[in-house]
Amino acid sequence: MRPKAVKKDDKCPCLVLYCYLIIKHSRLLSAYGRFYKPDGGCYGKIRPRAGAERTDTLVWGKNAVTELLKSGGAVDTVYLTDTMPQAVAGYYTALAKESGAVVKRVPGNKLQKMCGTPDHQGVAARAAEVEYAALDDLFRAAEARGEQPFLVLCDGVEDPHNLGAIVRSAYLCGAHGVVIPKRGGVGVTGTVMKASAGAAARLPIARVSNLAQAIRTIKEHNIFVYCADLGGAPLAKTDLSGPVALVLGSEGGGPGALTRKLCDAAVTLEMAPGQATGVDSYNVSVAAGILCYDVMRRRLAKK
Repeated sequence: MRPKAVKKDDKCPCLVLYCYLIIKHSRLLSAYGRFYKPDGGCYGKIRPRAGAERTDTLVWGKNAVTELLKSGGAVDTVYLTDTMPQAVAGYYTALAKESGAVVKRVPGNKLQKMCGTPDHQGVAARAAEVEYAALDDLFRAAEARGEQPFLVLCDGVEDPHNLGAIVRSAYLCGAHGVVIPKRGGVGVTGTVMKASAGAAARLPIARVSNLAQAIRTIKEHNIFVYCADLGGAPLAKTDLSGPVALVLGSEGGGPGALTRKLCDAAVTLEMAPGQATGVDSYNVSVAAGILCYDVMRRRLAKK
């Protein structure tokens, strides 16, 4: 529909054009757009940009959703593709019922659009907003288990897949929690939950406003803080037994200067001779897995 032609003797030609644009724009928004609330919710129907990192708590993937439902976390809705086998759908329906969630069957292409990826494995869950733990909660978790504290800190890890893999290794190796900064690093998202295979729903994760102060607090609890960085002592010559906190830096630049200064010592993962040309370090999530396993190995050896 085109705007009505404006005659020369019309008094308000701009008003007619303005009203037309408002009507046309509002129809476009109602069909495609969504207005986001400050808290991350939304007022209407929008789709995020393709490839954009989601800011809500939509979790997808069989393991991730299963662990989320079993963890007792608040889940609003579980989405299952309409082609999912009845036996599998029944399993997720039972888990959803136990957690008080509503189950909706949706076409596979719709679920793919919701998740922004075809790797949803036929199931997704929309959970309540992620509840981060306080730093003191991590200390209490160690005390409740009668163990010496074992923490993992991430200084500027930006890739959600790396953070998810770090959380997964930390959980499997017996860490009592992960600490991430509010700024300068990724938070817990659906991608992180998926990459962690649901471990992010089980392991306490503290999000602090000042990572440097968090390190100082950890040291006040007589926990030895090691920084994974080039130029440190080889892992084979480093004793990671006892109360320990491991600090992993960002993908590109490693730990920040202040973080490195506050740590008690640095540890370096050795490489095969002649292999450090062009590739001079391990991926941060791989380094985390190696270090976390070493902590677990030493603790098991003492039992």
